[in-house]
Amino acid sequence: MDVCYNKLFKLLIDKGMKKTDLRILTGISPNTLTKLSKNKYVSMEVLVKICRALDCDFGDIVEVVKSSEK
Repeated sequence: MDVCYNKLFKLLIDKGMKKTDLRILTGISPNTLTKLSKNKYVSMEVLVKICRALDCDFGDIVEVVKSSEK
């Protein structure tokens, strides 16, 4: 099983935000943003920061997918 953050990036598009806007709003590091872009694991703390900043829930930004679905 892997994670996919496509929902997060679609949400950013819907809100008219860029990845850099998200990074500044949440205070996450550029390295963490790169991990999100590459669908790599990030800490729960990062996901909570994103959810608070975007006023959403985990299911709105991340999904668990089978490795072959990626």
